[in-house]
Amino acid sequence: MPATSKAQQMAAGAALSAKRGETKKSELKGASREMFESMSEKQLEEFAETKRKGLPEKKSKH
Repeated sequence: MPATSKAQQMAAGAALSAKRGETKKSELKGASREMFESMSEKQLEEFAETKRKGLPEKKSKH
């Protein structure tokens, strides 16, 4: 499942980095912390590898 916004893609990248031990979990905030705790590494990879071109900055609330 690809990310639906640039913000979601970047949060997934941060969470993936922490899952792999490249950054500290304590450095995560907000959505990236929630993603870290609720998603598998494979799910995070799918979100993080989404190309940003054409994505909105943030997901609309609709």
